[in-house]
Amino acid sequence: MSGVVVALTGVRKSFGKRVVLDNIDLALPAGGSFVVTGDNGSGKTTLLRILAGLEPAQAGSLRVNGASVALADYPDSMRRRIVYVHQHPYLFHTSIADNIAYGLNARGNVRAHREQQVRDAIAWAGVSHLLQVRPDKLSGGEKQRVALARAKVLNPTVLLLDEPTANLDAEGRHQVVTLIKKLHDAEVTVVIACHDKELIGLPGMHRLQLAQGKLQ
Repeated sequence: MSGVVVALTGVRKSFGKRVVLDNIDLALPAGGSFVVTGDNGSGKTTLLRILAGLEPAQAGSLRVNGASVALADYPDSMRRRIVYVHQHPYLFHTSIADNIAYGLNARGNVRAHREQQVRDAIAWAGVSHLLQVRPDKLSGGEKQRVALARAKVLNPTVLLLDEPTANLDAEGRHQVVTLIKKLHDAEVTVVIACHDKELIGLPGMHRLQLAQGKLQ
């Protein structure tokens, strides 16, 4: 791991009278891998969504490569660097390849380059045999692998995974854990909200515990 790429300072978040995050500080170094654990409702998903600019914080600041970024006015440039994968990823009613290419299309990537990136992502995720299958016919594990490919192809600085192995059967879970191991060995900083003991126990994985609004 090298220098800090993203840092949250003094982040607070409440839902009504319930304090979910209470003065949270979090520094993420380049190439680091982290799991955030805690009871259901402890704020794991909320923390990831604040990092991704999908949930507003009531207080706190964000620094990226040393530059301050307003959480209240999350810039589009940050959405190119920090990518969030939902526990139940939504796939469009198009082809698998089009689903993986979605973010690249939105960014206006040159078509020839985009097609090669998608081919590489398909090979990385091991989903070439699924290209003719309708997305709504995929298993939970297959959908998660396509979602991981769709995220990885964007070459994020930080990749946020929300319970990526939850509710998967044994085979699907094994396939997703295998992909996460590949991410763990790459340059991207990975933050995973989970209860999965295998992910928590991966070599080099750093564990962060959320309890009573505090990060330990």
